[in-house]
Amino acid sequence: MIIAFSVTPLGTGVDVGRAVAEAVRVVRASGLPNRTDAMFTTVEGEWDEVMGVVKQATDAVLAAAPRCSLVLKADIRPGVTDGMTSKVETVERYLAEG
Repeated sequence: MIIAFSVTPLGTGVDVGRAVAEAVRVVRASGLPNRTDAMFTTVEGEWDEVMGVVKQATDAVLAAAPRCSLVLKADIRPGVTDGMTSKVETVERYLAEG
């Protein structure tokens, strides 16, 4: 499965970068394939391991903030691996065709 999620600290003011960095640190330490952009972090793996990483990342933000917001989108497709890369490659292939 692939999960794109965003965990945002609330009640800490405008600068949320430090708390978000702690969440991303958790994701990267997981060893699962992942990618972070300006809006979401995407993680790929089995259900339990991916959801565990999301929980740990949320807990990391809650260690720095009294409250947080969690947005999550999942692509659940058993048996598929490397979907983070292959899905983008498919779109790029179609774009190259014109």
